[in-house]
Amino acid sequence: MSDSRKELGRWGEQLAASYLESLGYKVLERNWRCRRGEIDIVTRAGEILVFVEVKTRRGRDYGTPEEALTRAKVKRLLELSQRYLLEHDLEEVDWRVDLVAVELDHQGELVRCEHVPNAVWAW
Repeated sequence: MSDSRKELGRWGEQLAASYLESLGYKVLERNWRCRRGEIDIVTRAGEILVFVEVKTRRGRDYGTPEEALTRAKVKRLLELSQRYLLEHDLEEVDWRVDLVAVELDHQGELVRCEHVPNAVWAW
């Protein structure tokens, strides 16, 4: 991945974390990693643990941020979420996987930052 794409992703994740905090979510971890992959943001909304995938796109040449949440990515997110729960002894906690879609225009201006709760259950 190019440095500019990594930078765009980090910027989108920071924006998403700030946005979620403004909605009352408590950010617990960012970029949690294990051998199978990474969860962008782990938050808590009341008693619910929320795993958040952030998709950031500049323009729509490659589709919307939501379209980047493929069937394979959903499967991986569910596996990673379950691994996190096991490793943190949280098997009995209510949880879900959300998406934050960050979209910029080609000049880099923010077009939208949208939170999609339960994004993976649409699959």
